[in-house]
Amino acid sequence: MWAYESVFYQIYPLGLCGAPRVNDGVLAGRISKIDGWIPHIKKLGANAVYFSPVFESDSHGYDTRDYRLIDRRLGSNDEFAAVCTHLHKNGIRVVLDGVFHHVGRGFWAFEDVRRNKWDSPYKDWFHINFDGNSNYNDGFWYEGWEGHFELVKLNLQNPVVVHHLFDCIRSWVDTFDIDGLRLDVAYCLPPDFLHQLRTFCDSLKPDFLLIGEMLHGDYNQRVNGEMLHSCTNYECYKGLYSSLNSMNLFEITHSLLRQFGPENWTLYKGKHLLSFVDNHDVTRAASILTNPRHLPILYGMLFGMPGIPCVYYGSEWGVTGKKEDGDDALRPAINTPIENELTQWITRLAHAHKNSKALCYGDFKQLVLTNRQCIWERTTDGERVLVAINADDQPYTAHFDARAGRAVDLITGQMHDFGGGSELPPYSVFFWKTEC
Repeated sequence: MWAYESVFYQIYPLGLCGAPRVNDGVLAGRISKIDGWIPHIKKLGANAVYFSPVFESDSHGYDTRDYRLIDRRLGSNDEFAAVCTHLHKNGIRVVLDGVFHHVGRGFWAFEDVRRNKWDSPYKDWFHINFDGNSNYNDGFWYEGWEGHFELVKLNLQNPVVVHHLFDCIRSWVDTFDIDGLRLDVAYCLPPDFLHQLRTFCDSLKPDFLLIGEMLHGDYNQRVNGEMLHSCTNYECYKGLYSSLNSMNLFEITHSLLRQFGPENWTLYKGKHLLSFVDNHDVTRAASILTNPRHLPILYGMLFGMPGIPCVYYGSEWGVTGKKEDGDDALRPAINTPIENELTQWITRLAHAHKNSKALCYGDFKQLVLTNRQCIWERTTDGERVLVAINADDQPYTAHFDARAGRAVDLITGQMHDFGGGSELPPYSVFFWKTEC
């Protein structure tokens, strides 16, 4: 699967492109702005873009009005198709947000139900009780997503609804040549729907990717050979920043051992989860770390741990934003990308990751672990990489059995000699490639 050797770049188009918060009904070609970002994305080392919602919606994109139309605040289907073509020509795959659990109140079929009540041919597309009433005084009760009644839950047990969604996915492949989907609230999607979706998407395009939004629990329930290829690794998202803020690298290392370690009982060995330090739903990495000097360390761990690394737009140069300030603070309009030392650092990490079989596919093992330092071993057939991290403001000399005399750092290209111990300067990360 191509995704397992990729670096993802997430864009929230309604935010980046500066669209109005609420759909104003005005067609505007804002999506073409992405064309100007393609050289930056390519230089950064990302070879796949995950677009948060792009289809016609009431407000934030997760309240869909029509799966067949690009949101008019972003532009037309033709304009988005041109962006996808330009991305593909630059070797960048396209993954869209599949928001299939719920729609907005402005969804065309739900509007028909509101007008015609029990006479609507679409009443069975939703979970409706005509003996009740909604918070919006519709004259009937319906199920929303986790109590949010602006998000109307679809009846995914209705084959007509499933057929409509699959028809729309087929049109996205035909029109935009998309390479995969990230499934919103995948933990809420019925397993039988995911089975059908996987079978359908496998028939559409070879190596069509399905990534699910998963928060807690056993990811194996939905990430397997019959449902999803991957999911969001929220457990390690928390461990990444928390281990640095508490200066306790035991937290993230033990999480990774639990998920990918050498023991037979580990949870996700052989799986490729989507790894991230922030996204459109959480506080930006530059705002959540208590020590700004840990930001490069955070990304070093992201690209060194098992998984598919994903960078959220703007965070590659340190954009800030706090969840408590609202969604808009996390999804800002940005006119042009910026390059600074952090961007250059992430670029080196991305290229090192993509070009290393051990970092893409390797097993995970702990070699050195203190509160402030760790060395992880990533090994696959023919390649071994040691991910060495010092999160402290003091140098540290690591003594361990390196099983090799010398190594090359995949980040800088410099040689490293293990003789007499390996010194880790303050706030440093190395990807030492050795012989197996």
